Amino acid sequence: MTKSERKNRIEQVIIKFLSPQYISIIDESALHEGHNNAPKGGESHFKIIIKSHQFSGKTRIERERMVQNLLAEEFKSGLHALTMSLDTP
Repeated sequence: MTKSERKNRIEQVIIKFLSPQYISIIDESALHEGHNNAPKGGESHFKIIIKSHQFSGKTRIERERMVQNLLAEEFKSGLHALTMSLDTP
């Protein structure tokens, strides 16, 4: 996997299914180097900020589950942690 490949896939999935008005994806893997189970090479810990109308009427837990479900394949292939800030515009 090349650097930023996972970040690009995360962004594409979020754009496709949530049509965000704002999106920010930050690779925070370097902050976790040396921690137990942190893979070498990064792309395992991300912080995402999304503003989308798809979150309207949903609780924080429902919003987080939506994103976790969208990224299920990434979690299966090495995404270890995801910090989320999910809101409506």
